[in-house]
Amino acid sequence: MHAVARFAFLTALIAPVIAALPVSAQDVAAGERAWNKCRACHQIGEGAKNIVGPQMNGLFGRTAGTVEGYSYSAANKNSGITWDEAVFAEYIKDPRAKIPGTKMVFAGIKNEKEIGDLTAFLKQFGKDGKKL
Repeated sequence: MHAVARFAFLTALIAPVIAALPVSAQDVAAGERAWNKCRACHQIGEGAKNIVGPQMNGLFGRTAGTVEGYSYSAANKNSGITWDEAVFAEYIKDPRAKIPGTKMVFAGIKNEKEIGDLTAFLKQFGKDGKKL
């Protein structure tokens, strides 16, 4: 059998097996564990308040520096950021690199899976703190 034909034949055999394998999905329970790194400064859920950092309800789609009643740094207020998954992932790896001058003191989360899990956890909460 010619090499190209052999490759096509093997690909046709293997493709359904690969397609059936589980995809590494975001894990909300693991995201809640990752949230433990955030909870010293932030709250989320019904009744969440601003503490050292702003409450995190309805984060995705929100403009940075706009939670009512929280005193943001000028850097954060003027960042022009609207939070989405990609921006959050970049930010949470190294907040001070993404927004120089932010008052958020956090070493960051570097693990992509952990960031995805944390994102899934955060996305559960609407602006009112209720789970969607």
